[in-house]
Amino acid sequence: MATAQPSNAAVDSHLRVSRSSPLARFFLGAETDPPWARPALWGLLVVAAVLYLWDVSISGYANDFYAAAVKSGTESTKAWLFGSLDSGNAITVDKPPAAMWVMVLSSRIFGFSSFSMLFPQALMGVGTVALVHASVRRVAGHAAGLLAGGLVVLTPVAALMFRFNNPDALLVLLMTAAAYFVVRSLENDSGKRALGWLVAAGVTIGFAFLAKMLQGLLVVPGMALAYLIAAQRPLLTRIWHLLVSGAAIVVSAGWYVLLVSLWPASDRPYIGGSTNNSLWQLAIGYNGLSRIFGGSGNGGGGGRASMTGGTGAAGRAMEAMTGAAGGSGSAAAGEAARIFGGGAGRTGGGGMQNAGFGGSTGIFRMFGASFGTEISWLLPATLLLLVAGLICLGRISRTDRVRASLVMWGGWVIVTGLVFSFMEGTVHPYYTIALAPGIAAAIAIGATTLWRIREKLWARCILAIAMTASAAWGAYLMHRYAPDWLPWLKWVAGALAVVGAMAFVAIQPDGTRGHSENAKRLRMLAIAGVITGMVGGLGATASWTVATASTAHSGSIPTSGPSSAAGIGGMGGFGGGAGLAGRDRMRLDGRARSAAYGGRPDAADGAPGGGTSGARGTEAGPGTGAAAGELPSGISIPSGAGAGGMGGGQTNAALVKLLNATNSRWSAAVIGAQSADGYILYTHTAVMAIGGFTGSDPSPTLAQFKAYVAAGDIHYFIAGGGMGGMGGDSTTASQITSWVEANFKATTVGGVTVYDLSTAK
Repeated sequence: MATAQPSNAAVDSHLRVSRSSPLARFFLGAETDPPWARPALWGLLVVAAVLYLWDVSISGYANDFYAAAVKSGTESTKAWLFGSLDSGNAITVDKPPAAMWVMVLSSRIFGFSSFSMLFPQALMGVGTVALVHASVRRVAGHAAGLLAGGLVVLTPVAALMFRFNNPDALLVLLMTAAAYFVVRSLENDSGKRALGWLVAAGVTIGFAFLAKMLQGLLVVPGMALAYLIAAQRPLLTRIWHLLVSGAAIVVSAGWYVLLVSLWPASDRPYIGGSTNNSLWQLAIGYNGLSRIFGGSGNGGGGGRASMTGGTGAAGRAMEAMTGAAGGSGSAAAGEAARIFGGGAGRTGGGGMQNAGFGGSTGIFRMFGASFGTEISWLLPATLLLLVAGLICLGRISRTDRVRASLVMWGGWVIVTGLVFSFMEGTVHPYYTIALAPGIAAAIAIGATTLWRIREKLWARCILAIAMTASAAWGAYLMHRYAPDWLPWLKWVAGALAVVGAMAFVAIQPDGTRGHSENAKRLRMLAIAGVITGMVGGLGATASWTVATASTAHSGSIPTSGPSSAAGIGGMGGFGGGAGLAGRDRMRLDGRARSAAYGGRPDAADGAPGGGTSGARGTEAGPGTGAAAGELPSGISIPSGAGAGGMGGGQTNAALVKLLNATNSRWSAAVIGAQSADGYILYTHTAVMAIGGFTGSDPSPTLAQFKAYVAAGDIHYFIAGGGMGGMGGDSTTASQITSWVEANFKATTVGGVTVYDLSTAK
């Protein structure tokens, strides 16, 4: 006798029962969700977690500048609060401290190490993927949400920065959370609940300001426009709600600005990057308008003026490297420019358009050598699907949430992209992680909108063009910047994209749309064609992303991609990771810093630079053991500029021993944070960075420095430093250096000139 099969109603009843408990709904989704939806989401998040967490310590301390601030925050609560570079609280990093707050908290819980510092960054990446999925799913469905989240995962610059310790990871997470809150505010809710969601969006944007200042505000125009157009309330109410949300931004960002202003300046570190010890001036000046227009230490790649128009050490350093002052520049400057800026044919009458600082300004900047391999893989498809989606929804109801979401995410991409394209001050390739959520969401919503009208030939053609354009542009980027890396991939991906696109266009959907066996069969064939085309279209960016996650990155200008790629590079503490030209040398930087300084930084329980030397140590050269009672065997500090500077990679156990033997507030002072950060990380002491990041900040003054020396707060002065020796010649730094040289005797420790400030000549 044949066994009776359960009816569909019985199966549906079983599914409803199986999801009746809160725990079941958490793992399996709501009863109204498709059975595959929630498990697929969990699978996506697991993939994201593996990508961002697997061997995350390969990069060692990543950006030593921020790593030093994290370490200092674990040693001093005041340094934690203000984001001070050193635990003696001389000067802060040149960004607000929100990102440091999170990394320090993790390091205080688990002990300071590479992993404990980078672990929350990776979690922020997973959180961003989840929020993009949730935001898109609520308006375009489960499949669109999964596509959007998956596109974030497949963005190379996202894989770079969610495994790095720059503030951008927190910035993107908070901006994405704000977008999710705006989506919730647009739902058919009461006015009070809508306002509550909108205020929550304002609060998260305010904290995004505390992560990276004005960049966090670039997404506000798109969000505000979406709410103004589509909220289900009268116009005056919509305007009022937006004003209240704006006030929430001011309050959630302003409380910290006010705290810094009211805190006695003598009892807190100097605000690095500012000219008057003001966080507000830092936001408007160095990290604000000067980023857009250049000047105030913001040398950019926008042209001769912006490259050399910076003041103080930064401007002179840029001029020296690019040769802008004399046209072609010296041979040494040209070589530095070749390595630092990347790519042949990038020099001109005004000097090389430095790719590490953005290259030339213009509408196509996001597609050029500096930004192209970070974010442009899917930009052609984004723009195409965004326009097509808005046209499709042009005559729909004002309150349609799908169109509102396209406006919000499209505004995110357009405003941010245009600002990055035309800003003449400092802009680095990794900034483009801020575009990743907008690109992913716009593609997913636009593609879903066209899919739903796929019976129209033009809709199928646009989707097909989007897939093939992504494959073609990806093939170009791979050929241009990594011609010898997986050369077969671009051909395979291109073939899949073309075959899938042609099959999708050729399949004419049945007009019954799912109510007949023929319609179901055609729908499955269309899905197969789209999936094939998507695999081809995403093949290049996916491979570049995986290569990024498997490569060590370090320095101030990390870039994505395989280590064999050519184009953007870095110089010592500036660049690093798998950049474009000169990447192989920079690729060693992250591993070398952890290996040469005693193996992986996370190998010891909270000990800076702890662990044992091993195979990775050979990449940086052999190290020599430090004396007993110091750091573990193998620790070394580069000569001259310190671990974070542009100096060499020599072992200097004698200098480690000298600094660790001090008990003053600062074991030493050195010009510039690029020199100080390595000493902070690889000794057990606080080291003062005179002049902050570039060595050109007016802190401390000569009078303050003399007072510190008289009080016995600083034991040694280490000569050199300041952007690897190129900076540090500001008035303050020069005055301090001259005073020390005139009043204290120099000695040599491991090849480094050191002045003992406890004994005058």
